[in-house]
Amino acid sequence: MQQVVILGFDGALASAITGVADLFAMAGVSWNRIQQQHVQRRFTVKVASPDGQAVRCINGLELQAHCAYHEIKNADILVVPTIAAPILEVLEQNRSLIEFLKTAHTQAILIAGNCTGNFFLAEAGILDDRVATTHWGFQDMFRLRYPQVKLNADLMISRDQHIYCAGGGLAWFDLGLHLIERFHGFEVAMQSAKSFVIDYRRDSQLSYSLLKIGKPHQDELVQKVQDWLQQNFDRNFVLDELADQFNVTTRTLIRRFKQALDVPPNQYLQAIRIEAARKRLEETDQAVDLVMQHVGYQDPSSFRRLFHRKTGLTPLEYRRRFSQRF
Repeated sequence: MQQVVILGFDGALASAITGVADLFAMAGVSWNRIQQQHVQRRFTVKVASPDGQAVRCINGLELQAHCAYHEIKNADILVVPTIAAPILEVLEQNRSLIEFLKTAHTQAILIAGNCTGNFFLAEAGILDDRVATTHWGFQDMFRLRYPQVKLNADLMISRDQHIYCAGGGLAWFDLGLHLIERFHGFEVAMQSAKSFVIDYRRDSQLSYSLLKIGKPHQDELVQKVQDWLQQNFDRNFVLDELADQFNVTTRTLIRRFKQALDVPPNQYLQAIRIEAARKRLEETDQAVDLVMQHVGYQDPSSFRRLFHRKTGLTPLEYRRRFSQRF
């Protein structure tokens, strides 16, 4: 039986502590009870805090700890929950957690961070030159602060040796199921997912993230082109025609876009079209082929490949997951 210790701190997301605790504690229990089989617990779970006292979560809930960080012994899995309070403030107020992670890393204990909790791992330096993920909404902040980390915020779960990272706020259940499978196999993980009625093996955060279409800049030409594209993205045209319309060469248009937005015009146009397609899939019951035509594409196979690359889902899968119920 493995021991899981959740490293609590003030300002954490409560569900990223209590949810993880429930998931591990009930592995081998819930499903077995449903099937009227012998209960076989797979994990013991404890919550630790800097001083062994209760932690106050962002929702005001206080959770009692079993022990202080320095009292942790024989842990097989250390879990760092989501930071829900201002991230930099929480990091500064919890230097003891950062130091503890450094020590645990030298002992090769399995360390698993969830969502913005991965900022703690990066702050401790244990993600340097490693593949990691974090919540898609904080990836720019993460990259700026930790350029030495190989961040891939598209991933729902990353693993680099004994260090695991999970993406968005409720990705703790993806992380927990992944670790249940690692220690006790696919069948136990799937049974846990079924008993909790949650999806298993979500691979990507792409379908949840907002497509980033540009950034603030001062280039008037690029802004004018952006405005025109926003109103005419469904039209069929080539880049040379767009450049002629604004009295610049194609080469100049590409260069100015890259300088202002870090992407060329064709990629910018793709982002606008895919975002428009997402909204139509969410808000209407139009057939996928009609959605495709409304956003400027004519080839169904090309549209589906592009949509899948940008969101991680097919158009129909995206609609099933995110559409309004008509």
